[in-house]
Amino acid sequence: MGDTGSLALGAAIGVVSVMIKKELLLVLLGGIFVAEALSVILQVASFKLTGKRIFRMAPLHHHFQLEGWDETKITVRFWIIGAILVLLSLGTLKLR
Repeated sequence: MGDTGSLALGAAIGVVSVMIKKELLLVLLGGIFVAEALSVILQVASFKLTGKRIFRMAPLHHHFQLEGWDETKITVRFWIIGAILVLLSLGTLKLR
């Protein structure tokens, strides 16, 4: 998709969430992206404070690669988790 398409898609999702007043739902909707970002934040904080690493490598998908998982296995599992999170997010829209 490239930078232009992904930025436009992200902006559209953000605008829609603000319009329907469900901004916090984006954390659930983009759970994979939140997990990837948090893995980097935790890794850096842990290394600076204790000198030890939590993951073999951050972001999280690189940790799984170093564990021996195939790239396609990681990608498909992240797709599945992302689809489940999207369904949960859509399900919460009806719970007003």
